[in-house]
Amino acid sequence: MSTARTVRGPRRSPADRVRARLRRVAPGRLADAMPAGYQRLGRVLLLRLPAAYRPYLGVLGEAWRQELGVATVLTQVGPVDGELRRPRVERIAGAATETEVVEHGIRWRLDAAELMFAAGNRTERQRAGHLVRPGETVVDLFAGIGYFAVPAALVGRAARVVAVEKNPLAYRYLLENAERNRVADRVDARLGDNRSVPLDRGGADRVFLGYLPDAVPWVGRAVELVRPDGGWLHVHAVADARGPQDATAARVEAAVARTGGSVTEPPATRTVKPYGPGRTHVVVDARVRPST
Repeated sequence: MSTARTVRGPRRSPADRVRARLRRVAPGRLADAMPAGYQRLGRVLLLRLPAAYRPYLGVLGEAWRQELGVATVLTQVGPVDGELRRPRVERIAGAATETEVVEHGIRWRLDAAELMFAAGNRTERQRAGHLVRPGETVVDLFAGIGYFAVPAALVGRAARVVAVEKNPLAYRYLLENAERNRVADRVDARLGDNRSVPLDRGGADRVFLGYLPDAVPWVGRAVELVRPDGGWLHVHAVADARGPQDATAARVEAAVARTGGSVTEPPATRTVKPYGPGRTHVVVDARVRPST
């Protein structure tokens, strides 16, 4: 006796299953056009939804929460806010927004509703650890929750990482993440504005300036921290994607020259990720020597 086999079609993606739920309450064309992208931060999901979906946020939030098995769903409602880089998000399902992300063996704890954790910076966070050499002294002027400071200590095996952070909540997680990754003995976290926090001059092998949209105005502060025989700056900025590729590097060189210092090797510009229409997040790696 033959046994009939059930023929199954291709498995639908989570986005397709969410669209199916949305069709029950929204026009089909709107459901069909629903963006499929999301960023998962541990048990918190971050969506970017156009304004047309606002009447259906409750349905969408619960659908995504169930389909992906997360605890909480947030949607972005505006650009990142101010010098403290606070995300502008709205909770549309669930409650708890504290979460943990494991990335390249590093455990990050954060509040996803209050602090940034850009998926597009994943490669750059990993690269930071590999740039650092064992025994180096590193300064991170915009430490956040430890995006570069923790990899510098854990992967790069820096002897000391001075990590400055202005946002009190990010600073709290910076301390926690250093502890969780067992590098607290080498991460010297300092709360305050990097323009006024006391920092040792002339002792750093490497300085990270991971601030967007533009860390170039802080180059002068970074140069004075570098060893007399020279060290590295890693300067982040948003550049015109249609402009000259080395335009940001030229700005960094000019900023170094204004301090009386010099760039001792041709700087390299690296693309990190797209940053809105016609704009690109870049980082300039420049070896510099302060004025003598």
